[in-house]
Amino acid sequence: MRQLLLDIRPPARPVLDRFVAGRNGELLAQLDALLARPAERAVYVWGAPGSGKSYLLEAWAHAAEAAGLTVARGGLTAAQAVVADQIDDWDAPQQAAAFAVYNQVRDSGGLWLAAGRLPPGELALLPELRTRLGWGLVFQMLPLDDTEKRAALMQYAESLGFRLETPVADYLLTHTARDMQSLLAMLEALDRASLEMRRPITLPLLRQLLSGQP
Repeated sequence: MRQLLLDIRPPARPVLDRFVAGRNGELLAQLDALLARPAERAVYVWGAPGSGKSYLLEAWAHAAEAAGLTVARGGLTAAQAVVADQIDDWDAPQQAAAFAVYNQVRDSGGLWLAAGRLPPGELALLPELRTRLGWGLVFQMLPLDDTEKRAALMQYAESLGFRLETPVADYLLTHTARDMQSLLAMLEALDRASLEMRRPITLPLLRQLLSGQP
């Protein structure tokens, strides 16, 4: 049965309302405001891998689409809203294309949301592109502490249709990968294993599955 738990898929479609902001409340409020087409139309988010940037960007992209905006992901194609993740990995041609797209989006009054591991001034990108990324609002994505991660797990479990007990959440936090993407994927795998085995999600079940016992 351990294979059920290891058969991890990406968590279900990211939703902005499910995002636990923690110390990122100002960032989340700005992304909500961005959909209202404010005067400031560009936001750059930076932070360590596993801090939740990718989930947040994809959740915002879905919210923009729900608001009736055309959305282009990747930063290399213009649209009413452009979402660009992991821009640190852009090669020279991609940087040149993104620079052109940024200017096009800005000139047309579109929205731009991008994320990377470092603040704009420290990115190994074209100088003019670094400058553009710093023109808008810049936020550091602060990782959740254990209390906030526990709250996020419990909230996500409710969306899956079950109540996650505190001991189970704590065990996940101390015995599995600690980034939120992995934790949410593990929670979905645990839910599938529970349904397959027709057993409630309890600490003994989680321990059994992680240990590989039949």
